[in-house]
Amino acid sequence: MSASISAQVLAQLAQRYGIAAEYHDWQGQHVEVAPEVLRAVLAALDVDTSTPEAAEAALRAAEERPWRRTLPPTTVARQGRETDVLVHVPHGRGVSLEIVLEPGADAALGAPPAAVQVEHDAAPREIDGALVGEARFRLPDTLPLGWHELVAHIAEDPAEDASAEGGRSRRRRGGQENRSRLIVAPEAQSVGVEDPAWGIMAQLYQARSDGSWGIGDLRDLQTVGRWGAERDADFVLVNPFHAAAVTTPIEPSPYLPTSRRFADPSLISIGDVIAEFELGLDEASANRIAELASYGRALNRVDKIDRDASWLAKREALTICFDAMRRSGHPGWRDFGFFCEEEGQSLIDFATWCSLCEQHGGDWHEWPEGLRTPQSPEVDAFRQEHSDRVEFYCWVQFVLRGQTLRTQERLREAGMTIGVMHDLAVGVHPHGADAWSLDESLARGVSVGAPPDQYNQLGQNWSQPPLRPDTLERDGYEPLREVLRASFIGAGALRIDHILGMFRQWWIPEGLGPEQGTYVTYDHEAMIGVLLLEAHRAGALVIGEDLGTVSELTREVMAERDVYGTQVMWFERGEDGAPREPRDYRVECLATVTTHDLPPTGGFLELAHIDLRERLGLLAESADEVRVEEEALLAAYRDRLREADLVGENPTTEELVIALHEFMAASVSKLFGVALADLAGDRRAINQPGTSSEYPNWSLPLADARGGVRLVDEILADEHAAALARVSARHNPLKR
Repeated sequence: MSASISAQVLAQLAQRYGIAAEYHDWQGQHVEVAPEVLRAVLAALDVDTSTPEAAEAALRAAEERPWRRTLPPTTVARQGRETDVLVHVPHGRGVSLEIVLEPGADAALGAPPAAVQVEHDAAPREIDGALVGEARFRLPDTLPLGWHELVAHIAEDPAEDASAEGGRSRRRRGGQENRSRLIVAPEAQSVGVEDPAWGIMAQLYQARSDGSWGIGDLRDLQTVGRWGAERDADFVLVNPFHAAAVTTPIEPSPYLPTSRRFADPSLISIGDVIAEFELGLDEASANRIAELASYGRALNRVDKIDRDASWLAKREALTICFDAMRRSGHPGWRDFGFFCEEEGQSLIDFATWCSLCEQHGGDWHEWPEGLRTPQSPEVDAFRQEHSDRVEFYCWVQFVLRGQTLRTQERLREAGMTIGVMHDLAVGVHPHGADAWSLDESLARGVSVGAPPDQYNQLGQNWSQPPLRPDTLERDGYEPLREVLRASFIGAGALRIDHILGMFRQWWIPEGLGPEQGTYVTYDHEAMIGVLLLEAHRAGALVIGEDLGTVSELTREVMAERDVYGTQVMWFERGEDGAPREPRDYRVECLATVTTHDLPPTGGFLELAHIDLRERLGLLAESADEVRVEEEALLAAYRDRLREADLVGENPTTEELVIALHEFMAASVSKLFGVALADLAGDRRAINQPGTSSEYPNWSLPLADARGGVRLVDEILADEHAAALARVSARHNPLKR
């Protein structure tokens, strides 16, 4: 086989599997993806391209796949629209299609909805020597929202009837039945923002108070939220609350969790556990928790967050509380039982993984082979042998659930219209619980990241194994559904980090740099449909982070389906490079001055981000050129602020920070976010993309402009925070 034919087959295979063989980068330059990258990404999808013959066979298999299955694994329909479904059966056989609604969905419908076969002229296709026919069925536009089923009834021979009666298919004697998932999603987002609102953006682990154990917790979130509500704030956007590892060393990034289906136990307020359950601790237990609390509070003044020390202290205290509650026959134990029943096997698997980590370490790839699969007999035996510890980790999630829900209740009671806005990370740690339990659903040999852009010129590798598009469809998008349901708990809104990932993801083969990846397409109709369905059921708002290199399709779909976007002031420039006017921002949008991947506003004004990237070797061009460009931008903003009479001739950094927020408070965007780090006056970057150990990412506590560590109580009592809140509250003229 010639090289040209091989290249053609490779390109056809890439197209079949939604892999980009070419794309345009952030500067508009056309890029052709190297063949070795395409082969590596295809291999991650179990496509063999090792020889020309294997590639040809893989291409044939891809072309024949729809004809080898009766129904598509998942069908996603929009409510109020008719949807066609193709059904494949042995040529000449009768077939009917039944719609089975989820429990309770048909109560208000009266007659059950029926799928109707419509004319379809497709010729039969030969598969393995036998002809396969294709029928087209039309689903009605009256289907209710929900997670339903399609059932294809196939007659055993051409003479047998498989027609529908009374709106439902009636399976005849000897027939065959095939089932698949049907998802009916809202046409558009059902929750919106009526009046403009402002809120606080907090990396909660930074927000330590006198009562914290070295890390900000849910009690501290209530403190921040109540302070904001008193100043007419309507939300607090927090970092992802996904579960971190339970063994040390703990990964500091909240965007690289062990699980997105469960929450981070370090968020628990130990004092609230004791108070809520009214635990009658014996003297020894009470004394030990007092010692642990004293140790935890001492961690509040160190200049780097020590997650390991904080969690080990909390874990010991939680174990004491768990034992006391179980021994006492506390009434809450019954609620705990209901919680476990509701969460089911996923919770048990997660708790088992936590217990296994205590025994065998945090990387499941290094465990004995029999423990690397949740369904193995060895794992079941371990679970029985360590049932107390498995139950403990289930209970920890139960406690977390209660504190999460109460936090949202208290912020709403304080007057916030939205309350907590959760953040959904793109993926999970390759050594973590979700990677262990969802192993077959994840692509191996690749990781997710981002291509180079203006602020990350070498690209980013997030070290996360991506969910495979084909297995998501095969599994009826259940893994995505579980993640979303968990993320909406205790939230009035959900920010989707890198929402482009619901359209396409940047896959990087192992051993290659972040710039040597390519895009893999996902079924955005299904992904966004599932997102909007779960948001509707949670009664929560969805905001998609659409910064960086985002396709036009992404923003078109977001606008069509009323999904809010994000805009960061520093990135918003006109064609001439001048600052974009806030009145020209999108309306359905969360507008901010800065983001956690840039320094707080004071640091940006002092060009701290350029100094840092130069020091770490992260610039693809000269630092002087970048400084000239950024200084021109800052000069343009200073001129604009003077024109608006928001600053004088020589403003200080603090005056500029306040003026820029007042400038942005005039935005037409429905939501305006103010960073807690800006309320503190901090200058240091929270995270520097493209680094790991080179910079203390996600580990710096809140500090003032001089770098002095500050507790959140001190920050919120400061006049700078009050002034910033006053100008930000002007975003809602009804609350001025």
